Amino acid sequence: MIRRVFRYVPFTIEQDQTAEPEYAVRCVSGDDAECGAESGTHSGPGPVEEWQRKHTQETGHRRYRRNFGDYAVMRPPAEPAGLTPAGGGTT
Repeated sequence: MIRRVFRYVPFTIEQDQTAEPEYAVRCVSGDDAECGAESGTHSGPGPVEEWQRKHTQETGHRRYRRNFGDYAVMRPPAEPAGLTPAGGGTT
């Protein structure tokens, strides 16, 4: 008989600080079809918001789909003092 032991490890989910988040927006204004104009991807919201303002001034369009993306990492809890990592024995 094969027996397995599964242990719960309380990982935390954190934003990966080594990768920049991404901001973008697409114009979804239109009666029959969406405009579809896009801001492009930027590392901050400022350029995206400025693109929206200009697009609204030029076209009168006022409805947008905003997208935000980032990277996440799973962090295990710190090992309690006195324990060795799996596979490492004590001498």
